[in-house]
Amino acid sequence: MDKEGIGLDINSNTKNDTDLQSDKESTSKNFIEQMIEKDLKEGNCTTVMTRFPPEPNGYLHIGHAKSILLNYGLAKKYGGKFNLRFDDTNPTKEKTEFVESIIADVKWIGGDFEDRLFFASDYFEQMYEGAIKLIKKGKAYVCELTPDEIREYRGTLTEPGKNSPYRDRTMEENLVLFEGMKNGEYPDGSKVLRAKIDMASPNINMRDPIIYRIARMTHHNTGDKWCIYPMYDFAHPIEDAIEGITHSICTLEFEDHRPLYDWVVKELEYVNPPKQIEFAKMYLTNVITGKRYIKKLVEEGIVDGWDDPRLVSISALRRRGFTPESIKTFMELCGVSKSQSSVDYSMLEYCIREDLKLKKSRVMAVLDPVKLVITNYPENQIEYADVPNNQENDDMGLRKVPFGRELYIDRQDFMIEPPKKYFRLYPGNEVRLMHAYFVTCTDYITDENGKVTEIHCTYDPETKSGSGFTGRKVKGTIHWVSAQAAVKAEVRLYENIVDEEKGVYNEDGSLNLNPNSITVLKECYIEPSVEGAKAYDSYQFLRHGYFCVDSKDSKPGQLVFNRIVSLKSSYKPE
Repeated sequence: MDKEGIGLDINSNTKNDTDLQSDKESTSKNFIEQMIEKDLKEGNCTTVMTRFPPEPNGYLHIGHAKSILLNYGLAKKYGGKFNLRFDDTNPTKEKTEFVESIIADVKWIGGDFEDRLFFASDYFEQMYEGAIKLIKKGKAYVCELTPDEIREYRGTLTEPGKNSPYRDRTMEENLVLFEGMKNGEYPDGSKVLRAKIDMASPNINMRDPIIYRIARMTHHNTGDKWCIYPMYDFAHPIEDAIEGITHSICTLEFEDHRPLYDWVVKELEYVNPPKQIEFAKMYLTNVITGKRYIKKLVEEGIVDGWDDPRLVSISALRRRGFTPESIKTFMELCGVSKSQSSVDYSMLEYCIREDLKLKKSRVMAVLDPVKLVITNYPENQIEYADVPNNQENDDMGLRKVPFGRELYIDRQDFMIEPPKKYFRLYPGNEVRLMHAYFVTCTDYITDENGKVTEIHCTYDPETKSGSGFTGRKVKGTIHWVSAQAAVKAEVRLYENIVDEEKGVYNEDGSLNLNPNSITVLKECYIEPSVEGAKAYDSYQFLRHGYFCVDSKDSKPGQLVFNRIVSLKSSYKPE
């Protein structure tokens, strides 16, 4: 066989580099991307339109961040458009406060909706007209069964439902009754409008679901214009269709609702109706995301608001010091799938560490201070140490840190009677003061309870950091701040708000709260480079972790820092 024949034979049984690259790209796409590309290729849509549709009945949490980034990311990837739309069809729980917080959160997380902000309530007239259309088609009827009777008539998972005695009302009668509902002629809850589908359907959602109810409530957007409100399963597909959404991406609990979604857009005869696609929710271990539970924590004063840094609402994560970039990285690591799974909180912590480690200054901070006096250092003398802002990123340059006779060190860095292999400061031992000199402990003072209140040391002027001194070595290095120049601040250390060992919930369904979820340190001292820090400014406090200026309680001259995350990680990336 000649070479040409061999070449033909190889090509007929193997894939060339282009084919392999194409396969690699295909397998790297998640299932939603594959469905979208199929729709584009087959001409089912010419552009991609997605939306994030929150209900304004609480603050967004980390799970919502996944939906925001997924929907926005898909629109951006395929050159389409992304809408932020409020599903505000239930005014009993909705507030303008929640609307404003959600807008801020979506912008912060990176969901750029430009001028594409919409409200379901803007479409109430079209929804009402849609209901009229269904009545005229014989696909909807006014029902007067009580809520308990409707549940009884609906049947069970194993038994079909039975028809409402009002199911066969005439079109004319239904139109009159529905108009009366709209005009406020009947008491709340006395009548509902139901879709006429199939009471024997194996999918209970299709057993003549309620699509309108009477409810005299003031709406945050429409005021008292309406006293009937559409149900979510009826309103949502209409909203998507009106806005030209091509792919309505939601979580798996709506999978059983998809037949009703499709029924609504089909019966209302929308051209190029949207396609609903479901993906798995993201569950974080040992965190509280339920709005009902968070509301309870807020109302009982256990947390100081929906943005308390112990929570995982987006505003709480922002206040604590997480960055949009870290959350995006976290979502990329989690991926998109159809399978429900839980993600350990330590993965989120890993992402913020990775994001901050090369960006933030590493400063010296003393959180549990004890004074250290260098007895042979000249009084009233101040010198400045040249300190790298970030030892792993030379581009961040140097800063000058003041050093003097009186310093603060962390109490854990001194012991009167240390155990073996304790290399920090104790009577007679020599250590290096980071970026400064060797000092040797010569004495200490205690109070009446035996607590050390002051440590006395001498220093060796020949041992200045950067001087090239090689005369001897020490095993311990400790950090410090100048007592004269340090900035006093409050520091808050956080643990999980629930007891991680016992789980989130007690047997009675109550929250299993961790009594040590917050520790407030009122007297901390930080090097003066943080003076003038503003809300959300963040730093690495050497040996303590990453910290962020609190946006709610911090004031000029009275800084408050939240610990974002410690330096140690239990998560190991694959």
